[in-house]
Amino acid sequence: MGNSRTTAEWKQLDANHHLHPFTDFNDYQNNHGRIIERAEHIYIYDTDGKQMLDAMSGLWCCSLGYSQPEIAEAVHAQFNKLPYYNNFFQCSNTPAVELAEKLVQMTPKQFTHVFFTNSGSEANDTNIRLIRRYWDTKKQPKKRIILARTNAYHGSTIASASLGGFEFVHNQFETLPYVQHITDPNWYHNGADLSSDEFGLHAAHELEKKIDQLGEENIAAFIAEPIQGAGGVIVPPDTYWPEVRRILNERDILFVSDEVICGFGRTGNMFGCETYGTEPDLLTFAKAVTNGFQPLGGVMVSDKVAEVITADGGEFGHGFTYSGHPITCAAALATLNIMERDKVVDHVANDVGPYLQKQWSALGDHPIVGHVRGVGMLGSIELVRNKESRERLEGEQKSGGICREFCVANGLIMRAVGDSMIISPPFVSSHEEIDLLIARATKSLDQTAEYYSV
Repeated sequence: MGNSRTTAEWKQLDANHHLHPFTDFNDYQNNHGRIIERAEHIYIYDTDGKQMLDAMSGLWCCSLGYSQPEIAEAVHAQFNKLPYYNNFFQCSNTPAVELAEKLVQMTPKQFTHVFFTNSGSEANDTNIRLIRRYWDTKKQPKKRIILARTNAYHGSTIASASLGGFEFVHNQFETLPYVQHITDPNWYHNGADLSSDEFGLHAAHELEKKIDQLGEENIAAFIAEPIQGAGGVIVPPDTYWPEVRRILNERDILFVSDEVICGFGRTGNMFGCETYGTEPDLLTFAKAVTNGFQPLGGVMVSDKVAEVITADGGEFGHGFTYSGHPITCAAALATLNIMERDKVVDHVANDVGPYLQKQWSALGDHPIVGHVRGVGMLGSIELVRNKESRERLEGEQKSGGICREFCVANGLIMRAVGDSMIISPPFVSSHEEIDLLIARATKSLDQTAEYYSV
C-alpha cells in the first residue's frame, strides 16, 4: 500500500500525524519536509528519487555508510536466535557479554566495565546516576554539582538536556538545579582580541574559577565533548585540553568524556579523549557503535569508579527494558569487527581525514566564510558578510538555514547551526566524493552570497 502513495500524500500524512524532533511544529504544517525512501553507500534518496550526498552520516552515526550487509546479516541471525530478553535480575545474553568484552578491549585502559542504554541521552542520564552513586558510596554527599559548557549537547531527556548548554532548550523546561555551565572554547565567537592559544588557556581557567567559586568539595563531575558537535563543531585551541587535564588532575572531581559524536574514529583516533590526551573516568558512547543501524548507547566505567560502586553491595536502582538488547549488541559487534578488520581508524587518520581537511580548509577563501574548523572527519564553516569585522549575513542567525536549503537543492546534506554549516561525512567516502562534497558546498555558498548580495 505504501509504495502506491505519492510524495505529496506521504508529506501530508507526515505533517498530519508525526511530531518531529527539534522542529517548529507550526512551520512544519505549512512547509512539509523531505521523505527519505532509501540509501546506498553515502547517498540518500527521497520519494521523488532525488539523490543527496549525506555529508552528515545520518546524524553523525552512519560512519561506514549505508551499504553494510554484514551488519544486516548479524541482525537477521540474532533475530532468529534470540530476538529479545532483558538483562535485569541476574540475566544476560551472549551478544551483550561479547560486546562488553570488546568495548573494554577497544577503549582506554582505565575502562573495565560498561552499562548499556539505548541512546546517548540515556547514557548521560546514567552518568548522573553513576556519579551520585559513586560519591554517596564514598560518604561525600555534598558532591552534587555537575559542571558542563555552553553550546554543549548531551541529549534531549530532562536530565541530559540540563547538562547541555543551549538556552533555547532550557527555556522550555526547568533544568536540574545541580547543573552549572561555563564558557565553551569557541575562539571565533568568544576569543575577542586574544590569540587562539591565549583563549584556550582563558577558557580552561573558566573551569578553574567556577570550581573555586563553588568549592571543590561540592563539585561531583565535569562533562564535556572532545569537540562540541551540535554546538557548531567547536574545535578547542591546542592549549585548552592540556590545561583542563591539569585542573582536573589537581582536584577530586570526576571527568565524563561525551564521545557520542567523536567516538569510534571520527577524530582520527578511536576516541576523542585519545586525540586530546585526556583521562576520563566515564565515557559516553552511542551512534557509530552500530553504524546507526540499531539504537544503542552506553557508559564506559573506569576501574576507579567501578571499584567503588561494585563494592557497596547495594542495588543500583537504574536500568532500561532494552539495555543490552541482543539484536543491537549483535549489530555493534558486526560494526566494530568491520572497523577493526578494515583498519578504518587508520584510514581516517592517514588518508580520508587529511584529504577532507585540506579540501575543507580551502573554503576559507570564499567571500562569505569567516572561519573554518575541522579535525578528522568533522568540519565547520562560519558564514559572515565581512571577514574582518565578523559581521553576520543577517540577524538572528538565519543564514545557515538559507544555505542549507541551497545545499539540499544541490544534492548535499549539510547541517546548519545558527550561522555555521557543519559536516560529518562517512569514513567510506572516496577522494572523488570529497571533491564532489566540496564542489556542491561551494556552489551553495555562491548562491547564499548572491542571495545576500555579497
